Amino acid sequence: MSAPARASGLHTTSLGESGQRVVFCHGLFGQGKNWTRIGKELAADHRVLLVDMPDHGKSAWSEEFDYLAAADRVAELFSADDPVALVGHSMGGKIAMLVALRHPELVERLCVVDVSPVAYHHTSEFAGYIEAMQALDLDALERRSEADAALADAVPNPVVRSFLLQNLRHHDGWSWQPNLDLLGRDLERLGGWPEDRLEPGTTYDGPVLWIAGQKSDYVTDDYAAAMDRWFPRNRRVTIKGAGHWVHSEQPEVFGEVVKRFLG
Repeated sequence: MSAPARASGLHTTSLGESGQRVVFCHGLFGQGKNWTRIGKELAADHRVLLVDMPDHGKSAWSEEFDYLAAADRVAELFSADDPVALVGHSMGGKIAMLVALRHPELVERLCVVDVSPVAYHHTSEFAGYIEAMQALDLDALERRSEADAALADAVPNPVVRSFLLQNLRHHDGWSWQPNLDLLGRDLERLGGWPEDRLEPGTTYDGPVLWIAGQKSDYVTDDYAAAMDRWFPRNRRVTIKGAGHWVHSEQPEVFGEVVKRFLG
């Protein structure tokens, strides 16, 4: 069941009526419904919540992107008497990690998907996507296929292009759901990690599953020390044949790994 934006300004979709609460946080350019497949698989035994992150999907826009503020907005959806299993991918993985570090009483266990608690500096690819999306003449657009063709040169991968085009909406004209101006301006923050704003010695001591895509460079041995520092009970699982979008590229294997962790 889809719900309007809460007091936190975040739009959510609920699946399932009983069992542990499992919450999914998507990555950059995503939306809660990206998790619908695994959400439906889990709904027989869990209460699933798919959340549109700030400045994405149907959630409210911000004046600036800030990881701590985003984490605190997500935390407003939870209660200490009903702690959640929290799953986050990429940007949503960083938000989920920060929810666990800042509000550990709200998180019973944590699953971090293909991201590490470090600052990344390879954001130029995402900047290119934003520029291509902003360059699209929405007023002249008549059908979605035209948008697909217009993005083909800048985004040659059809899977990525299809993913981006899920954000194109038609209601009294065409519009992009994400706050592209803000995301483009604050892209360096999106790639960052707010280490200097966390209390020294902060850790999350609950169980953590750290899922990596074999073909991705977002989770490497070089980042293991940072993960161990913040999340001492983490266990890494690498999924073969998957890149950064692990849950889309290897959905069956990803689903099994998550189900075992929720066990």
